[in-house]
Amino acid sequence: MTVAREQALRAVKSVSRTVGRLTAGSRMVPGFLIVGAQRCGTTSLFKTLSQHPGVLPPAYHKGVHYFDMDYHRGMNWYLGHFPTTAKAEAVKAQIGVRGITGESSPYYMFHPLAGQRIAKDLPSVKLLVLLRDPVERAYSAHSHELARGYETESDFERALALEEQRTAGERERMIRSAAYASEHLQHNAYLARGRYIEQLERLEALVGRERMHVIDSDDFFADPRPSFDAVCDFLGLPRWADIAFGKHNSRSRSPMSAELRARLEDHFAPYDERLAAWWGRVPSWRR
Repeated sequence: MTVAREQALRAVKSVSRTVGRLTAGSRMVPGFLIVGAQRCGTTSLFKTLSQHPGVLPPAYHKGVHYFDMDYHRGMNWYLGHFPTTAKAEAVKAQIGVRGITGESSPYYMFHPLAGQRIAKDLPSVKLLVLLRDPVERAYSAHSHELARGYETESDFERALALEEQRTAGERERMIRSAAYASEHLQHNAYLARGRYIEQLERLEALVGRERMHVIDSDDFFADPRPSFDAVCDFLGLPRWADIAFGKHNSRSRSPMSAELRARLEDHFAPYDERLAAWWGRVPSWRR
């Protein structure tokens, strides 16, 4: 994309947000949020859901990042990203159910304040969570952050060794000051983000288990139809046949050493055991 085109797109987005903020009262309130986990297929699920005629996505962004990065902008700013209620009613006339909207911001599940903000501001929203092998997730996240410039260590093992030092006290600083944003917690918490059960239990305490739907990413990509139908059921949408499934936002990388993989699998083993008990099923990477 050229610089001129990027500038033009930013200008259009700015105007759209301004108009949206001024018309917040006529905007749809999100019915679902894809809250994580990062590098677990959230983009693919959002693009798949957006094909359903009952889903009206936000303008320009799959992820608005309001509850983590832009909460200070206020609820009218947030609602300004979403379609009007008139469009939701038009969907009902076409397929028999009112249209829903939502977004995908995979930092929400890990962010120390996002969950309580969601619980307060969207008391009936449904949360979608995708999980994959936490070892693969961590390796993928490192490649992703390295490519984006948020990681300076090209060696994955060295980046893992630095995680504790980089993130020490960052969660507590964010809780003490809502204005504080931790780059290391957001971009370099490779192991902590894969301890899924800690994040799921925290969300459950805030919103209740019945408003959470967890998807095994490997199962979704291996055989997407059953997983997608279950998501439709959870969201109250009719199952829809005309859906094209695909994998988006993936990155290639060299194989991980067997020794490092074994060490990381041992690290995650107790967390995966707790996850299986909470979830009521053994995750695909432990079968």
